[in-house]
Amino acid sequence: MAAESAAFTPLTLPVLPLDDEVVLPGMVVPLDLSDAEVRAAVEAAQAAARSEPGKPRVLLVPRIDGTHAATGVLGTVEQVGRLADGDPGALIRGRGRVRIGAGTTGPGAALWVEGTRVDETVPEPLPGQVAELVKEYKALATAWLRKRGAWQVVDRVQAIDDVSALADNSGYSPFLTTEQKVELLETTDPVARLKLATQQLRDHLAEQDVAETIAKDVQEGVDKQQREFLLRRQLEAVRKELREINGEQDGEESDDYRARVEAADLPEKVREAALKEVDKLERSSDQSPEGSWIRTWLDTVLEMPWSERTEDAYDIQGAQAVLDAEHAGLEDVKERITEYLAVRKRRGDRGLGVVGGRRGGAVLALVGPPGVGKTSLGESVAHAMGRKFVRVALGGVRDEAEIRGHRRTYVGALPGRIVRAIKEAGSMNPVVLLDEIDKVGSDFRGDPAAALLEVLDPAQNHTFRDHYLEVELDLSDVVFLATANVLEAIPEALLDRMELVRLDGYTEDEKVVIARDHLLPRQLERAGLDADEVTVDEGALRKLAGEYTREAGVRTLERSIARLLRKVAAQHELGERELPFTVTESDLRGLIGRPHHVPESAQDPAERRTAVPGVATGLAVTGAGGDVLYVEASLADPETGAAGLTLTGQLGDVMKESAQIALSFLRSHGAELELPVGDLKDRGAHIHFPAGAVPKDGPSAGVTMTTALASLLSGRLVRTDVAMTGEVSLTGRVLPIGGVKQKLLAAHRAGVTTVIIPKRNEPDLDDVPAEVLDKLDVHAVTDVRQVLELALAPATNAAEREVPVAA
Repeated sequence: MAAESAAFTPLTLPVLPLDDEVVLPGMVVPLDLSDAEVRAAVEAAQAAARSEPGKPRVLLVPRIDGTHAATGVLGTVEQVGRLADGDPGALIRGRGRVRIGAGTTGPGAALWVEGTRVDETVPEPLPGQVAELVKEYKALATAWLRKRGAWQVVDRVQAIDDVSALADNSGYSPFLTTEQKVELLETTDPVARLKLATQQLRDHLAEQDVAETIAKDVQEGVDKQQREFLLRRQLEAVRKELREINGEQDGEESDDYRARVEAADLPEKVREAALKEVDKLERSSDQSPEGSWIRTWLDTVLEMPWSERTEDAYDIQGAQAVLDAEHAGLEDVKERITEYLAVRKRRGDRGLGVVGGRRGGAVLALVGPPGVGKTSLGESVAHAMGRKFVRVALGGVRDEAEIRGHRRTYVGALPGRIVRAIKEAGSMNPVVLLDEIDKVGSDFRGDPAAALLEVLDPAQNHTFRDHYLEVELDLSDVVFLATANVLEAIPEALLDRMELVRLDGYTEDEKVVIARDHLLPRQLERAGLDADEVTVDEGALRKLAGEYTREAGVRTLERSIARLLRKVAAQHELGERELPFTVTESDLRGLIGRPHHVPESAQDPAERRTAVPGVATGLAVTGAGGDVLYVEASLADPETGAAGLTLTGQLGDVMKESAQIALSFLRSHGAELELPVGDLKDRGAHIHFPAGAVPKDGPSAGVTMTTALASLLSGRLVRTDVAMTGEVSLTGRVLPIGGVKQKLLAAHRAGVTTVIIPKRNEPDLDDVPAEVLDKLDVHAVTDVRQVLELALAPATNAAEREVPVAA
């Protein structure tokens, strides 16, 4: 007990500072006495030891950047003598940690301080976690020492059982920085210190492993390069010897390309160009970048299907059956493909397959609103003809090189999309679908639409030249199908080279057939249902097509069917519905909600848009097909509103001019029509087109605006079941317009029964499906007076009605 209390009595020791160096307990270090501070501390300790038993004692304190640490190590001077280089030195052993206190006085020139020994004992036996920590540290230290070949030190570390001594043993580690050693010194808890030493050793071994891996990889890379260089030199020497034996001229690996070009079935001009490139390759060195360009070009040329062609299926009736089975409606394009096959068959029978170097290809432009089947029609055409099919997406293409290819001197040069499509198809006469040709843009890199002029010109495309290949490519046997939504977006010169086929949309009956035969089976499979589990009757499909969707195509209709089937599948999984189940017209509201597009004629008469004078129903064509367009007119209060015409609804210049023409016609012919035209002189007229966020333009709303103004002035309502289209002139003539088929389909979808069109558009009715014409009463007129007689309701209560006033 007395010995234990004596161990923690205050100590008075001379300070031996260590600059950027740390000594931990248990370490034995030699110190150079030529340093004045070291010599002063040792001499002071020797002077003090003369009056006390034992060896001289000093306090070893790390000094970093002139600052002494708060914890030092009690050291005993074991021996004073000469170091290996002959300088005077002292051998000092670290005994234990001392917490430094206040300074004091003592003999000699050294700095004396008071200190207290730190208790570093660990209770016995060691806890399980501490024992595991001791085991881990010894394993890590052994692994590190074995890498350095220090086998004797391994046995010494394994013999240390004291936790504190084991942790302090890491002070000998040369990889520890001074800061890390100071941290070990100032960690007084032995277990925490051992954890810290273990972590430091673990981190060092991990860094060493990474460094060794990197060094190994670098060495392997260097060895591989050296080996490859030697093997290539040996290969060149062997080839040279073989050529000398066979009496051949010097050449390189281009011999392989020469053999491949000579063996390939290439057109004569292509073969000559390829052999010239092989000659260049033979003259170039391995280090020349031109060699890699030539090899890539030769590979591309050899991969092209120069002599590969598929035989067309000349079963005309079979091709027509394939088109009818895969697409309902679209009679125009089906007839065009049937005509093409029939002509090809007759030309082949009479030996006219190639005339003037040109074959009998075709270039068709399929123009129509989204969702009518333009893209899928391309696959059906290829299927019907027995040809390969390739789709080239042109939407958003703004670089001419995408069509014609890059010059092959550029890094990463590639042939254009047309050449890549031919290579992908594997034949010289595929069906190539140029999708979204109206979405092609242009910028500083050129105009891709201009690059398509040669591709789509039947008079030129038999000698098409790609910038990358720079050899003639015969595209005259390719069937090009270009799809577009907006005809006006296609450049005029490009459109002139294509045969235009319009796909104006489907009738309600065609939509029902498409939904029954194509959409419903596909969505049943995607919903995980069998055809005998869920059936949708024709009435439900008709209501889906007529009241839940209003579109030219069938995309929204397919989404509605998918939503319907998902709802049924979910209800079955929740135990709310038994299968099999037949969806009827009455079930739609409970499954997918109420209809979104109720026809105007089916609404309450008081809620219809034309329930007040000054509102007329027109017809228009948009990028999504035909649509109905309402025109509203009102007159301003004569006391507050200024005379003139106000137009709203984001209208284009042509439509604004049509409104001016309509107003001028009524002003000049109002008396003839028995209209109070004085109101137009004194009161401002306001014409508005609802859906103001949508831009509108074109002359075909002229008769609609005239009818709306006439209804406003006369107080007579415009008939709900009437829609109209046509351009109006200052003399009241109704002039022809475009898009008659799409407009009549839109009128049919909207529930309109009477349509007024210009007399000169009467031939366009031949394109309208018969089932639509049977349900529409179409009036072809030449004068706006006929329009007013047909569109305005009888003037029974006209005198009682008031003219609407603009707010």
